[in-house]
Amino acid sequence: MEVLWDRAPLWLGHLPGAGQDLVIAFSSIGHDPARLPAPEFRATATAGGRPALFVADASRSWANAPDFVPALHHAVTVLRARQPIARIVTLGLSMGGFCALAAAEVLAADCAIAISPQFSVDPARMPDETRWAEWAGRIARFTYPQAPLPARAVLCHGMEDDAAQALAFPARTGIDHFLFPGQSHSTLGPHLRQSGILPGVIEAALAGDRRRLGRIMSSARGVARRRLADQLPR
Repeated sequence: MEVLWDRAPLWLGHLPGAGQDLVIAFSSIGHDPARLPAPEFRATATAGGRPALFVADASRSWANAPDFVPALHHAVTVLRARQPIARIVTLGLSMGGFCALAAAEVLAADCAIAISPQFSVDPARMPDETRWAEWAGRIARFTYPQAPLPARAVLCHGMEDDAAQALAFPARTGIDHFLFPGQSHSTLGPHLRQSGILPGVIEAALAGDRRRLGRIMSSARGVARRRLADQLPR
């Protein structure tokens, strides 16, 4: 993997491809707090021969690292100088999902795919959320106190323990939000990987094919949020 940015706390690496659709995959916090999170979604991001960019944050800042925006612009500029990039989709799980939403806004990406993204880890916004309090407490300044919503995004949440985070996201035109009863924050990502649907989700999202997207999510037992509106707390 070619390193395009290695200035702490951020690391960006590139895997080449022949296509004109770029997937930018963001790492979650990982399992070892002493090490840089490993690149995630390699097989999914490069499916079909796509070029892919991988982003990891040693500080676990939820897109609040000072160089978050410059690093993204630098890497995408380098790649655009080498080959045409027609469309960009961002992808991530948990903190990576939050970063995917932020990056989609920064880069005016065609779509963001965020699995189990937090709406916020800022204690001032969600004081009852304590799962990431240790990392959140190290964030000196919240550039993103809550997840931005780009023009188009696909959100996925497990309802066992992520209902509060999921329902904090506003329902909005251009946002496809799928809820997974029986899945939790930690199980939803593996569930979607094992179901094999993620490459198809990327293709449907890039094409703007919302019907296909709905069918794919339904095959993995995801339910569109609008269909559960009457059953959800207000």
